[in-house]
Amino acid sequence: MAKEALHITVPSVFRCPISLDVMKSPVSLCTGVTYDRSSIQQWLESGHDTCPATMQVLPSKDFIPNLTLHRLINLWIQSSTLRPGSISPRLLPAISEVRAKLLMERIESQSCVDSLSKVSEFVSRCEENRRFFVRFDGFVEVIAGVFTRKCVEIEALVMAVGILDLISSENGVRERLNKLIFKSNQENNFLSAIVFILQNGSLDSRVKSVRVLDSLALDSESKRRISDSQDLISILLQLLQTNNSQTLNDAVTSILTTVSITRSIKSRLIENRVVEIVSNSITEKSLKLLATLSSCSEGRSEISSNPKCVEAVVEKLLKASKTATEDAVMVLWSVCCLNKEEKVRETVVKGDGVTKILVIMQREGEGRVKMMCRDLMKALRAVCKDWCLGSYETKTTHIRPC
Repeated sequence: MAKEALHITVPSVFRCPISLDVMKSPVSLCTGVTYDRSSIQQWLESGHDTCPATMQVLPSKDFIPNLTLHRLINLWIQSSTLRPGSISPRLLPAISEVRAKLLMERIESQSCVDSLSKVSEFVSRCEENRRFFVRFDGFVEVIAGVFTRKCVEIEALVMAVGILDLISSENGVRERLNKLIFKSNQENNFLSAIVFILQNGSLDSRVKSVRVLDSLALDSESKRRISDSQDLISILLQLLQTNNSQTLNDAVTSILTTVSITRSIKSRLIENRVVEIVSNSITEKSLKLLATLSSCSEGRSEISSNPKCVEAVVEKLLKASKTATEDAVMVLWSVCCLNKEEKVRETVVKGDGVTKILVIMQREGEGRVKMMCRDLMKALRAVCKDWCLGSYETKTTHIRPC
C-alpha cells in the first residue's frame, strides 16, 4: 500500500505556496491566499509585510483558519491512506522560491545551521536543484559570507563548504567566488575558516574544503595568496604526512601542485620533506607534484637523493594514465638529463626503465615527451656498461627504432 502511495498526485491547492508541503494548518491572509500556519508565521516574523505569493503590501498581518480547505485535506489524506509528513519528496518540489529567500535571509543574518542544512540537503539531490539556487541573485554571496563572519560555529562552516563544493562546478560560480574572496580582500577570513575546518572538521569536510580551495585558485594572484598562508600550507603538509585517506591525500597533493607557481613555495615544500612524504605512496596526483617540483634545482636534488622516489616513479611508467606517464617522464628527464646524477641513472636502468622509456617513445608522436625520451635514452646509454645495455637491447628487439 505504501508503495502505491508514492505515486499519488498531490492536488496543488493542498500545497503551501511557501514550503510546497501538504498544509497541516491552512490559514488565509487578507489577500485571499492560503498558507500553512508555520510557514506564513516564519515569513511575517522575519520582518516581511507582503503576501509571499502576490507580493502585495499587507494592510493587516492577521490571518484566519481556512477550515474548509483543512477539512478537504483531511478527507484526501484519509482516502489516500497518507499523512502530511509522509508525502514522498519526489512528488513535490523540495523548496519554493519564497522559502529559498527565507532560508537565504536567515543564513545571511545568523549563519543558521538549520537553514544551511536544508539548503545543503536540497542542492545535494540533483544538478537541477543546484542550478535552482545558483540562479538566485545573491545566493553565492550569502554562502561565501558565512566564511567571513567571526565566531561562526564549525557546523555552519562545514555546511557552507559542502554547499560550495557542490555548486562550484556550476557555470560562473568559481569565478564569482574567486572575485568575492580574492578580489575583495576577504581571503584572510576565508583561509582562516578553511584552516579551522581542516583542524577540527570530519574527514569528509576536510576533503571538501581542500577541493573548494583548489577550485578557487584560478589565476596567479589567487594561487600566490593561498601559498602565502603559512598556517594553511602547514596544516596541508601535516595532513599529507599523518592521515591515511587516499582521497584526502590526493586532494591535498592537487592543491599543493596548483599553488606551486613560485620558487619560494616550491622551496618550502621541499624543505618540509614533501618529496619523501609522497614517495611512500606514488599516485598520479603525486607524480604531477613531483614533476612540478622537478622544475627547480632544489626539487631535482631532493628527488635525486631519494632512491625510493626514483624507483617508485620508474615503477609507475606504463602503469598510469597518459598524463601521469608524461609527468613521470618529466621527473626522470629532469633528474637524469638536467642534474646528470649517475646513481639516479643506474636506478632507472635497474628498474627496467630503458625498456619502458623505449615503449613510450615508440607510441608517442613528435613532441615534448618524445624529445625527453630520446634525451633519456642518450643519458642512460652513456652510463651503462656494454653488457648491461646489451641485455636491455636484446629484450627490446621487437621494438622498431624511431
